[in-house]
Amino acid sequence: MARYEVEVKSLLGEEEKANALKVQMCELDPACACVATNKQLNHYFKGGDIDKLFEKTGHLFSTEENERFKTIVDKGEDFSVRTRQKDDEVLLVVKASMDEGTSENTVKRMEFEESVNISLDELDQLVIDSGYEYQAKWSREREEYSYKGANVCLDKNAGYGFLAEFEKIVDDESMIDQVREEIDQLMTELGVEELSQERLARMFDFYNENWPEYYGTNKTFWIK
Repeated sequence: MARYEVEVKSLLGEEEKANALKVQMCELDPACACVATNKQLNHYFKGGDIDKLFEKTGHLFSTEENERFKTIVDKGEDFSVRTRQKDDEVLLVVKASMDEGTSENTVKRMEFEESVNISLDELDQLVIDSGYEYQAKWSREREEYSYKGANVCLDKNAGYGFLAEFEKIVDDESMIDQVREEIDQLMTELGVEELSQERLARMFDFYNENWPEYYGTNKTFWIK
């Protein structure tokens, strides 16, 4: 069964704003809790052949996982392929856009995200063997919160600074618009603004052109 991700980003920039958001979430939802913290390396890829990637990595996943991967391959048209190391866990992530945005940065997406029992370098090589090349490498520190039925990630990103991601994942495609409205309501009550797709695209392009300067550092930039 396919999974559908609805994710809305808000650029906080400064640590003080991230801390204020955490306090506010706890005030508005007594059940709000930090459910995970981790450090991540995210490698983004461009080009390539999604069908070949499916073939190259099939041995890494269960039958059920491969079926979900194949659903995205068959239904998607624009794919974002990335590898991730989250602490000691290594994952393959494939996303396909379902709205006007790109597969890298959009609100509504089909998502495949599963762990593998090989190293990040080995997984990267399988992606490269499928015709892909590196687009950029990203690093971040993440805190994940459970807030009123949503997953809220507070990220300290190389380049971007602090960013909040409000996310819900559903199995039923017909629920996507309703979930988007629910996230909008949560963000309104917290007083945080959505980062527009246009601005996010400008930030993403700038980072991709300059990523060696930021990857693994605390350096940030500001683009309107």
